[in-house]
Amino acid sequence: MKFRPFLVFLSFAAAALAADKPAAPATHSPWGDFVEKDFPFFSSVLDCRELGEGFPKDNLTPRGIILNLGNNLWACFDTDLLRIACIWEGEPGKPPVTPDALAPGSYHVAGQKTKDGQEYLPKPIGKVWLANGIYPGWQVGDTPSLTDPREPTPSKEEVGRGPLDSKVGQFLRVEKTKEGLTLVYEVFGVSVRELLSSKPRVNQHNPPLLIRQITVGPRSFELKYITSYDGGEQERWVKSLSPEKLKEYQRQLGMEDETGMTNGSLSSRSGSDDQPRTVTIKPGVRPEIIEMFCLSPKSPWVMGKSSKKEAFFEETEIHTLWTQTITTTATLSTKSDAYVIDDIPRPLDNPWKRNVRLADIAFLNDQGDAAGVTFDGDVWLISGLKGDLEKVTWKRFASGLHEPMSIVARPRTLNNKTTKPDAKNSTFNVQSSLLNVDLFVFDRNGIWKLVDTNNDKECDRYEMFCNLFAQTAETREFPNSMKLGPKGELFISKGGQEGTTYGKHNGTVIKIAADGKSMEVIGYGLRQPFIGVNPKTGLVTASDQQGNYVPSTPLHIISDHHFYGHLPTIAPKEKYPETITEPLTWMPHPVNPSGVTQTWLLDAKMGPLNDELIHIGYNRPELFRVLMNTHFEKPQAAVVSFNRNFDFPTLNAVVNPADGQLYVVGFQVWGTVVKKISGLARVRYTDKPRVLLKEVTPTDKGLLLRFNEKLDTKLATDPDSFNGERWNYKRTFEYGSPHLKLDGSSGQEWMTASSAYLSKDGMSVLVGFPDMKAGMHQMRIGWGLKSADGDKAENTAYFSPWELMTFDAKKEGFDENLKVDLTPRKAAAVATVKATAVEGERLYQMYGCMACHSTDGTLVGKVGPSWKGLYGSEREIAKGEKGKFKADEAYLKESITNPSAKVVKGFEKFDTGMPIYSGILNDGQIESLILYIKSLK
Repeated sequence: MKFRPFLVFLSFAAAALAADKPAAPATHSPWGDFVEKDFPFFSSVLDCRELGEGFPKDNLTPRGIILNLGNNLWACFDTDLLRIACIWEGEPGKPPVTPDALAPGSYHVAGQKTKDGQEYLPKPIGKVWLANGIYPGWQVGDTPSLTDPREPTPSKEEVGRGPLDSKVGQFLRVEKTKEGLTLVYEVFGVSVRELLSSKPRVNQHNPPLLIRQITVGPRSFELKYITSYDGGEQERWVKSLSPEKLKEYQRQLGMEDETGMTNGSLSSRSGSDDQPRTVTIKPGVRPEIIEMFCLSPKSPWVMGKSSKKEAFFEETEIHTLWTQTITTTATLSTKSDAYVIDDIPRPLDNPWKRNVRLADIAFLNDQGDAAGVTFDGDVWLISGLKGDLEKVTWKRFASGLHEPMSIVARPRTLNNKTTKPDAKNSTFNVQSSLLNVDLFVFDRNGIWKLVDTNNDKECDRYEMFCNLFAQTAETREFPNSMKLGPKGELFISKGGQEGTTYGKHNGTVIKIAADGKSMEVIGYGLRQPFIGVNPKTGLVTASDQQGNYVPSTPLHIISDHHFYGHLPTIAPKEKYPETITEPLTWMPHPVNPSGVTQTWLLDAKMGPLNDELIHIGYNRPELFRVLMNTHFEKPQAAVVSFNRNFDFPTLNAVVNPADGQLYVVGFQVWGTVVKKISGLARVRYTDKPRVLLKEVTPTDKGLLLRFNEKLDTKLATDPDSFNGERWNYKRTFEYGSPHLKLDGSSGQEWMTASSAYLSKDGMSVLVGFPDMKAGMHQMRIGWGLKSADGDKAENTAYFSPWELMTFDAKKEGFDENLKVDLTPRKAAAVATVKATAVEGERLYQMYGCMACHSTDGTLVGKVGPSWKGLYGSEREIAKGEKGKFKADEAYLKESITNPSAKVVKGFEKFDTGMPIYSGILNDGQIESLILYIKSLK
């Protein structure tokens, strides 16, 4: 008998809904709701562990796709266990889940944080209809199992164990079809397509009708689909009904027509009432469509079978949600520097009132077309990123992703040749670009491949490319970064802070095979790693964040499943699983308080920066040049500040093949000294000269410095043009580390150069330092030079001299008869020059003052007071000679020559220590620094 469509149903008393609650007043914001009402899904953790009597107690979904079923009904599908974790009816005027995750919580209130651990997680808002516990949604056998078959993490209670074994089940994709949003997956090798929706009831006082349509492929065995778990509550209520009321109830459900003939069946239990409700699907040689209907909370599903022609759902064409485009125009820098920053506005004035917090971009071709991903789960197509950036066009492409921060465009290959666009073909655009690349986004659910099947410039198929790695609900297990390798493989890094349980892959760097079917952990023991990958050699680097077990900011080379030193705070203190691999180099935390990704300037048109590695700072937006040194068996590198003129937090950067320039993106969500929420900028090379350090090599005779230009001989051979420091860190359970001298006491050791020698080509300097030592954690070298043409060369480099090279004068390009003078000397022999603010600014750079003191009023990431507005202000002293003092010239001079005499309140607890410059700086230099401070009003 044909399965009768249900258009009118009656609810029953046991499932009556609570009265609607008034909506809470919304906080004023220029943006629309985080969860858009017209989009079919979004992604979220969902905490259903405290739903109340009759519901599972362990129901937590780390990887959840929240489906918008219409009529304010919502369903959470667990992509790991292939189960419906929860279905609920929302409250009018409220979001479907509590905004306890980082993206929705900070969407309207920039900078709002989440607590670590798994105690404060998103929960459903409204009346829960049904739920399931932590067990697979599809099973075989007579009795369903309520246990989790996946390999446990070190914490057995942790539910974030990753996906099921592919033989048991595998999530494949979400796709927009003519029928609606469809979940596609496999169970025991059988294909399944699942579609959930709802319809309003004729009687508006009744809840909407919940509808599920499941298409099951051919199968040679019986399958059990678990629909819900309620602990037997519904059966107890049904058993209490009289025969007359039971018959009426069955008629209301549509199980019988007016003649008493059965035309449907209820989902049933296997065994006792504490078993979940199931639907049994018999073997069949053809696909079978099963339709199920639910009238109200905790009621059983009414089910039936139909052919394709009898499908309940009306067929409609796939429609494009976002037809509009937005155009912005860049503001080009007019500065005369060698490298300038062009600002590219985001499409903030858009029809959807959508916040655009750009996290990363990927270029699709060499015509200026790109795709950008936002932290709020959107992907935009961008064109016009070339030339004068006069017309940059934005088009929404995808949405619903879970806090992504990275996107990769991987060229497709045909016959081992990469398909490239014809630059002369004027019809080539973003759409044709998408035909030549695979677009990947890494979020908490895994790595998605975004596909546009009908060429409308909008994603309609979200393919799960790889989710083999586990993901917990831990708020700090961020999907930090993803980069493309030279053979099409993908590398990802995951947040490592664990406040509640141990996960499987927290704090790791993982290599994903080019086909997405296998993975390999290549590094672990990282707190919050952000990576870079050399696209030609495959070298993987990673920064990390200072914290417990991480004494300062490191830059690592990641390989061979090495352990990099971080342990979660819940672990036994300082019990390391194996030998710690030291970083490529340390960076002082005040210099780089929050390191993020790295990018290689290969195939760039950036002048002397070409082929270099760039490291990005987040807290204080900054680009650092990483000078790799291959003279040693153990790799070393020096880090030099390159550009700190960004007005937004910088997170990712990539070379644009259209113009060879560096495009930088980022958004504000963690601590940062800038106020702009997000940004996109181009770092443009103007062909003007800039003197750059190209190499720092520690030797037994001092430091070998190589530059890209010939140097002024007088300054280059004056040892007082250079100054240095060195210190160690101590890795412990405590947060960070003090700076420690060689004898273990707090502070840094000042290093005074004994001599300086210029190479024959005039582009290298050997700075003679006595008592060089290998194995120091940190050294700093500062220089105040000029090129032979008079261009300034003032900066500071930081590095870790793990080994020392034996200096060979002839081999390194110096006079072969050179005898390096390493006689210790005092630094006070500098000739007094006229004091000026310009000279003070030079000294500020050369002596590394900028590491601890800002000149713009910011204090975040600094261990000393800002110099802006310092002169003439009243200072409250907390250590030393306590009291209140005016910051006049005498005060400033004392602070330089004897910094511990008066330590300003708020800075007395910092233990990095400031060097004593008495006997190091002469009176003219001190006066120049004071004049510079006075100029910073």
